[in-house]
Amino acid sequence: MSDHEHSDHDHDYGHPPAPEAGDASSQALAEALRSSFAVVKIIMALLIAGFFCSGFFVVGPAEKAIILRFGKPVGVGQKVLLGSGLHWAFPYPIDEVVRIPITEVQSVTTDNGWYYTTPAEEASGQEPNIGTSLDPTRDGCAITADRNIIHSKATLYYHIADPVRYVFGFTNAAETIRNLLDESLLYTAAHYKVDDALYNDSGGFQEAVKERVSQLTDQEQLGIVIDNCEIQNIPPLQLADVFAQVATSLQNRDADIRSASSDANNVLLQADAQSNAIVNQAEAARTNYVASVIADARRFNDLLPEYETNRDLFVQITLLQAMGDALTNVQDKMFLPLHPDGRPTELRLILNRELPQPPSAEQTQP
Repeated sequence: MSDHEHSDHDHDYGHPPAPEAGDASSQALAEALRSSFAVVKIIMALLIAGFFCSGFFVVGPAEKAIILRFGKPVGVGQKVLLGSGLHWAFPYPIDEVVRIPITEVQSVTTDNGWYYTTPAEEASGQEPNIGTSLDPTRDGCAITADRNIIHSKATLYYHIADPVRYVFGFTNAAETIRNLLDESLLYTAAHYKVDDALYNDSGGFQEAVKERVSQLTDQEQLGIVIDNCEIQNIPPLQLADVFAQVATSLQNRDADIRSASSDANNVLLQADAQSNAIVNQAEAARTNYVASVIADARRFNDLLPEYETNRDLFVQITLLQAMGDALTNVQDKMFLPLHPDGRPTELRLILNRELPQPPSAEQTQP
C-alpha cells in the first residue's frame, strides 16, 4: 500500500467527508423528530402524572367510602371502610370508589296499594278520572281484616348502620327495603278493620307497619336503623262520599256520646254535692241532738240530788220557774185555785160568734 493510499484511508475514518445537500435535510428531519419525541415524552409524563393524581378523592364527614379493585373491596372487615379525609385509589377502571352516606337519612316509598295517577296529575295534585270501579290492571289497593278495600302508601325513613352489609350483602338494598315495606303494609292492613285503619286507630296502624318492617329488616340483616314510617290511608275513590257520610256519622255519634257523658258527669256531680250536703246536715243534726241529749242528761243528773232531798219543794220551785218563763209576756193572767177536796176549778168562757155592734146614738141618749 502506498503513502497516498494510507493518506486516503486515514482521511476516510478520522475525518468524515463534508455533508452533501441531501444530508442537511435528513439532519433537520432528525432534529424535528427528536424535538417531537421530547414533547411526546413530556405529554406522556403529564398524562401519567394526571392519571395518578386523579386517584385522590375526599370522603366527607357524613359518609364512608369503599374502594373496589376490579370489583372486589380492598381491605378486610372494618378496614374496608374509609373514614373522612383525603384518600387515594387507582383511577377507573382499576379501582372504583363507592360512597355510602352513614348519617344522612335515606327514604323509600311504596305505592303498590295506591290508585293510578299520571305524572301530570301527580304533579298538579289533581284527582284522576276514577270511573265506576277499580281497575286491577293499574290501580293498587290493600284488603282489610273485614274484607274492605283501602288505598294505602307508605314512606320509610332510615339511616345506614352497617355500610359493608348494606352495600355487599344485597344487589340493591334500597329495593329490598321497598319490598319489605310493601309486604309490611299489606300484612298490617290484613290485620286491621277498615274503620280502625282509616279513623279509629290510624296511629296504631302506622306503628304496626313500622314494627313489622323493623322485624323483617333485622331478619334480613340489612344493616339499617329505621327512624320513622309515614302511612297514608284513604277509602276507595269510588266510595269516598259513602265513607265521608260514615265519618260524619261517627263524628256526630262521638259528639253525642261526649255530650251525654258531660251531662252524666254534671248530674253525678250535682247528686254528689246534694248527697254531701244532706249527709253534712244529718251529721250536724245528729251532733246537735247528741249534744242536747247529753246536756239534758247532765242537767237532770245535776237536779237529781235536789229532787231526792225534797220532792215537793223541788216540784214547786220548778213549776214556778216554768210558769214565770211562760207568763212573762202574757197580758192577762188568771190563777185557778184548787177546791178543798182537791178537784180543779172549772173555768168557762163565753165567746160570741159575732163581734158586738157599737151602740147607736139613740141608745146612748138618756
